[in-house]
Amino acid sequence: MSATDVELDQPGQGRLAHAGPDHPPVTRAKIGVVLANLGTPDATDYWSMRRYLSEFLSDKRVVDYASWKWQPLLQGIILTKRPFSSGKAYRSIWNEEKNESPLLTITRDQTAKFAARLEAELGDKVVVDFCMRYGNPSTDSVLRRLQAQGCEKILFFPLYPQYASPTSATANDQAFRTLMKLKWQPAIRTVPAYFEHPAYLDALAASVTETYAAAASRPDILVASYHGVPKRYLLEGDPYHCQCQKTTRLLKERLGWDDTQIVTAFQSQFGPEEWVGPQTVDHVAELARQGHKHIAVVSPAFASDCVETLEEINEEIRDSFLHAGGEHFTYVPCLNDRDDHIEALAQVALNELGGWV
Repeated sequence: MSATDVELDQPGQGRLAHAGPDHPPVTRAKIGVVLANLGTPDATDYWSMRRYLSEFLSDKRVVDYASWKWQPLLQGIILTKRPFSSGKAYRSIWNEEKNESPLLTITRDQTAKFAARLEAELGDKVVVDFCMRYGNPSTDSVLRRLQAQGCEKILFFPLYPQYASPTSATANDQAFRTLMKLKWQPAIRTVPAYFEHPAYLDALAASVTETYAAAASRPDILVASYHGVPKRYLLEGDPYHCQCQKTTRLLKERLGWDDTQIVTAFQSQFGPEEWVGPQTVDHVAELARQGHKHIAVVSPAFASDCVETLEEINEEIRDSFLHAGGEHFTYVPCLNDRDDHIEALAQVALNELGGWV
């Protein structure tokens, strides 16, 4: 069926020219674009945090231990205690005005600007929405909503510059799970990692340059802090670690710096096995002990500020540096809804929409 087979009764809706009166309504064919972010709890209380953490930590892409071994530990000890500490971390950054996490606020703002940018380029051919891998709005609900709006083709865009199994892959997995349940599957494309895209690197370099220009003094060194993964993932073929290292190198080249001005580190270690390193929280303390009095930290793997940046970096990692003898700590915000970041996302999307629009 094509749009030419539909006789419109009202804007966007109609009936098939050959259909009987009991045929379900048909909408004009459109293309959907979905920005997919990590997720957020609905609130910071114990049960909201427990539901969110249970969904997150039950994901085999995030923790790939055997269920018989992991689930008793998760549902028992971990989810008895961790909702309290995680809830406290979220409360320290919570958007009280809108009663939601900063990640949700920022992703909504990114989506609004991104939609306006695509509309300026493509008109009403494309419908833009956003979803979360964990929590709300769920991937399933958003994909179904787009299909109900007539989207026969969907571009699914995980907001992760570097590909990783626990981020990009699980976001895509969740989209495919919805397709498995649909009678009429839309055609779907997934956006690949965009860590090398010139517009992304330009936006990242501009954010560093602007933050340095606004600082009272110039930081001695910039720490590019990425979310960590177990070292085993690297050895099993996940390209994330290599793409992070390349992002740092490309950012350094964009800034015209040498190797002494920027380092790569990894944060958010969880569990007993060896993770890729160095660990950011330890490395910034070591930099202080080496005599660096002023450092800056940027998070190139995060498209939006969230608990891992606003609380972990700007509180826990900051404290580690200052307690070890550092004097000035500068946090470079995520790209969020900066105009140059939105332009980068739009350029990536428009490239992937080739042949569809």
